[in-house]
Amino acid sequence: MKNNLLLLMLMIANLFASAQSGITWSTPMDIAASTFNNDYPCIALDGNGNPLVLWGNSNKAEFSRWNGSSFTTPVSLNPTSLPVYATSWTGPDIASKGDTVYVVYKKTPLDTLPIYIVRSFDGGITFSSPVQIAFIADSISWLPTITTDATGNPVVAFMKLNSSFMDSRWVVTKSTDFGNTFSTDVKASGYSSAGEVCDCCPGSIVSSSNKMAVLYRDNLSNIRDMWSGISMDGGNSFPSGINIDQNNWNINACPASGPDGVIVDDTLYSVFMSGASGKNLVYTNKNSLSNLTSSTGNLITGNFTGLTQQNFPRIANYNSAVAKVWKQVVSGGAQVSLYFTTNIHNGFSPAYDTVALSIANTITNADVAVGNGEVHVVWQDDGSGTVKYRKGFFSSSAGINSETDVNSISVYPNPSNGKFNLKISQFEDLKIESVEIYNVYGQKVDELMSGRVNELNPTQQFNNSITLDLSNQPSGVYFVKANQGSNFYFQKFVKQ
Repeated sequence: MKNNLLLLMLMIANLFASAQSGITWSTPMDIAASTFNNDYPCIALDGNGNPLVLWGNSNKAEFSRWNGSSFTTPVSLNPTSLPVYATSWTGPDIASKGDTVYVVYKKTPLDTLPIYIVRSFDGGITFSSPVQIAFIADSISWLPTITTDATGNPVVAFMKLNSSFMDSRWVVTKSTDFGNTFSTDVKASGYSSAGEVCDCCPGSIVSSSNKMAVLYRDNLSNIRDMWSGISMDGGNSFPSGINIDQNNWNINACPASGPDGVIVDDTLYSVFMSGASGKNLVYTNKNSLSNLTSSTGNLITGNFTGLTQQNFPRIANYNSAVAKVWKQVVSGGAQVSLYFTTNIHNGFSPAYDTVALSIANTITNADVAVGNGEVHVVWQDDGSGTVKYRKGFFSSSAGINSETDVNSISVYPNPSNGKFNLKISQFEDLKIESVEIYNVYGQKVDELMSGRVNELNPTQQFNNSITLDLSNQPSGVYFVKANQGSNFYFQKFVKQ
């Protein structure tokens, strides 16, 4: 009973607070009603930084996008003639570059049917008919995952097996015509002495410029550690690989949990789960792509008192800003936990944020995306039967830490009955380009672009005050985001 009360108090305290990471979180919301189900949600962003969410629902690939004020009614991206394989630990995958959006999914049953891709070139408003991408004769394909290359073309990795469900390996196929046709697949696994990979564990493919990595769980006589195939030519070949997990987890069973990663400059940053310690825990690692040096990796939190298990880690970045999210169970309650940094080269905040709590332990998995000043988290909540979403705001500027950023912007009087003054006093020679106002649900309620800002404040200097008028908005908590080039500044305020 005491533990449950503690979790409830933590949930309420975390609702509006600026967290350990410097992120200010909005209120969680449901993306859609429970009738649309909630299996294995994934998230990407469109060219304007709006979230695009994909998940599974009874042989369907459901999709919803943020239209500026709410999530759209979900649409199924597969016809009924192409039933989609989706569970709580794997399902369709999504990738985007600007307003080009790709979704891949596996048709069921697994032993006979191929992988398909659907495409959108308008930010997810409309999608093409499915295109078959895995032409693999008598082989079996499943667990597709997708990224984009530097030109916005899709690159798909998937597991390939023979007709007897043997000879499991990860392969990659790519398109040069935006998903109309695909190349013959090339092998991207097999860098240990193992003959096969873990044939029931999802993987991921990540890219940055011409660098690509396929992350997967290996199977060396039941040693099921994580490896990555590395390409430096845009996914045309994967001549080398690297061991990103040296915990030597020996298990004669399927963990059904895979790794994730991002590439920043020359470094592959990865997250994964291992049970080598006797408890399922999440690890994190970083490996150089130029010298392919293997390393063991570190526990993401350590094995602290009350921690029962961790699983399903994901990682995302926007330039050097990086977020890691995972599911963990503490004192009987499930949590969505998140580490964040505005600059990966400076490391992470010493404490993680608790994005969501479930005393009934109904949180299953989570995913994360990072944009310009924003962190977006989705998770599968089996208590409500919905996909949950929460948006966070962070500040960033070159050489400035998050606490300084927040303190450099002021909104006054705070609280107020409708009219506020905005002042940023940190740098007098910089100019505001836009000001955006969000409510507690992450909905943009007003935006002052450079022209309107100029009318209110001709010099556009940070040390001058801008008037914000929320007289037509309901009472509540709001966030202001002031943008200056690649720098952005946040503050929270209250309208009475």
